[in-house]
Amino acid sequence: MDNLKLNVSLLRQRVPNLTSAAKSVGLRPATVSNLCTGKIPVGRAEVRTIAALAALAKCSLDELILRGERIDMIETGIKPLDLFAPIAKGGTVGLVARPGMGQLVLLGELFHHFKQDGYLTILLKPEGEYPELQDLLDDVERVAYSIEEVYDIAVSGPPGKEMMFAADREHVLTGKIYELQERLQQEGIQHVTTFLVDLKGAVVDEDMPYGPLETLWYFDADLAARHRFPAVNPLYSTSSVLEGAHLDQNHASVQQRAQKLLRRYRELRSLVNVRGLQAIPASEMEVYQRGERLEAYLTQPFHIAQAYTGREGERVPLQDTLHDVQAILNGSMDHREIESLTWIGKLS
Repeated sequence: MDNLKLNVSLLRQRVPNLTSAAKSVGLRPATVSNLCTGKIPVGRAEVRTIAALAALAKCSLDELILRGERIDMIETGIKPLDLFAPIAKGGTVGLVARPGMGQLVLLGELFHHFKQDGYLTILLKPEGEYPELQDLLDDVERVAYSIEEVYDIAVSGPPGKEMMFAADREHVLTGKIYELQERLQQEGIQHVTTFLVDLKGAVVDEDMPYGPLETLWYFDADLAARHRFPAVNPLYSTSSVLEGAHLDQNHASVQQRAQKLLRRYRELRSLVNVRGLQAIPASEMEVYQRGERLEAYLTQPFHIAQAYTGREGERVPLQDTLHDVQAILNGSMDHREIESLTWIGKLS
């Protein structure tokens, strides 16, 4: 049952406004979203939920449920992304953030890496003026001003060339993004990974602001306020790559242990904020301190922010991230000061 997944691409094409459609048949949008990203395995979903989705998409259950299809991960070298919410190659990534949480800085850093790695990077320029887009534009090879122009760039690109494409939510609301993805699939172009952002910050208040996604990055106001960047919430962010059939077992184990620790650490931190450090039971102090160290380690200096921070950007291979996080979880870093784990790449 672990190798079952929803045909998210088909859902996206057939049911553009999935939030409203799900509510209309009595489904919780959050449940549908978790099924799409793989947070809830298809094998554990209620039959009536899957049947209702098939009815909405006007397709059979066989068309809606894919079996044994491999999902490849794109490694970014950014610790919290690769650990908690990896990019699914050829999938759609949705960024949920209010302005000022660093979503465009993160996207700019990713596009800087992607360009270095030989991907074709494309930005569909949003309407209006957004000065904060400048960092992203520096590492974009092609800027398009219409969906049609994106299509032309994609179909005229070198055969098999991997592409990274970023667009604002305005094109999701019109349905044009999904039409573009469908047209590219019909052309046999499977190598486009899409990033959707909302420059106005309205998506934070919606259940499924982008429709079905392969990867969701949910930004955290508390992390951003404390300058813990990238401020990606490790508990709410998720990806279809995390489904058991597609993830290395060591990665799965470390990711689950890290999430468990951070979940408890956040609960304890709320207690400390109200009643002080003395409110933590002695039996929980180790959990609290390791949570502090793990949260600090998950910060990372970015290349595109070097002029402002004075720190050289770092990329961390996934295997190093897993090794380091395991060391923190096992207590090997209990002697280290929090500051020595903050704004570093891998552990030295």
